[in-house]
Parts: sequence; C-alpha cells; structure tokens
Amino acid sequence: MVSDSPSPLSQLPLRERKKLRTRNSLAETALALFSEHGFDEVSLNELVDRVEISKRTFFRHFASKEDVAIAAEAELWDAYVEELASTELTGSVLTALHTALISTITGMGDDWDKRFLATRRLIAGTPALRRHSTMLSFQVQERLVEELERQLGVDSRWDVRLRLLGEFTLGIYRCGARNWSAGRGEGGDTGYGRRVTLARRVQEAFEQVTPALDLTVAR
Repeated sequence: MVSDSPSPLSQLPLRERKKLRTRNSLAETALALFSEHGFDEVSLNELVDRVEISKRTFFRHFASKEDVAIAAEAELWDAYVEELASTELTGSVLTALHTALISTITGMGDDWDKRFLATRRLIAGTPALRRHSTMLSFQVQERLVEELERQLGVDSRWDVRLRLLGEFTLGIYRCGARNWSAGRGEGGDTGYGRRVTLARRVQEAFEQVTPALDLTVAR
C-alpha cells in the first residue's frame, strides 16, 4: 500500500533539500571509496571530484575527512540527543537513557543499518578513525550530561551521578555494538547487521549492568 503522506524530506524548503542531498551524497560516496580503497588512500580532492563539488562546499557540510567517514555514527548520536531532549524524565534516569537509546536505534532510516555496519568496519581497520570515533563519543557523553543538567536542574560539577550515567550509557552501548558488528549475541544472529539486532545487542548489555555490579570473586 502506498502512503499519501509526504516524506519528511519533501516537506523541507528546496534549499534545505539540496543541502541534505549533497551531504548524503558526500557521506555515501566517501564511505564507498574509503571502504574499497582505504581511508588513507583516498584524498579529499578525489572525494570532492567524485561528487562534483568544491572543497569549499565540502567544508560547509563536514569539518574533515574523518567527519564524513563516520557520518553514519554521528547521525545516530544526533538523533539520540534529540530523542532524549524530547523525553520527559520520570523514574529511573538510567532507564530513561536506555529506553531513548533503543528507541533511537530502531527508529533510524532503512538504509542506515548497512552504512553504519560499513562505518564500524572502516573504523576498526583505521587508527585515525578509531581516535576520531572515540573523541566523538566523549562529545556525545558531554551532550547527554548537559541535557540531564537542563532537565534535572542539577550541575554535574557538584553531582557526579550525572557524569557516571553518561559514562554508563556510552560504555553499555559500546559493549552491545561490538557484539553486533562481530556477529555475537544471544539467540542466534539471524538479523545480523540490522538495526533491530543492534538494539537487541544493546538491550542485552543493559540487562547485564546489575549482574556486573554484583560480580564478586571468592578466594
């Protein structure tokens, strides 16, 4: 059945649609080139020539080669912070962070899964991108803490719990994402590489928080 509802893209002004198409084309072309030839082997000149834009236009969309290479990862974090900002916190804050993250992952676009898996593989094989991805996760953690400060009216400099929650959330996510990209997890991996499976792997990691904190060693 074909929906009569306009897509979110079609509702944007023409200029914004063009900007978004250029950005998406850059990210998709960059990921394809970097995956095929290697991140260090593809110059910025080659990338902009392939997309038929100028360097000036490139830098309107991305700050660096590293940024365009991990665009799919940045999309996830931007969507997550936006999801958390629209969530009215009540009850357990860690549960709210967890729920918002799972909702964000499952709500990503249909083509995002494939791009994100390719991005994770590219990052794994490229030291410069691993460093860049790590720095991005630190920035996201700060954004999460700032959002918690805004909603709770608490200064994280005086209440370390907010920073611990940011650390917990990103650490739990990384554990689940590593299992997803490696094809590991409970109940088989029939959905390997899909965002629903990523959500499942992250869910499994969240479920192990309490057992991990309760872990003891008897001598």
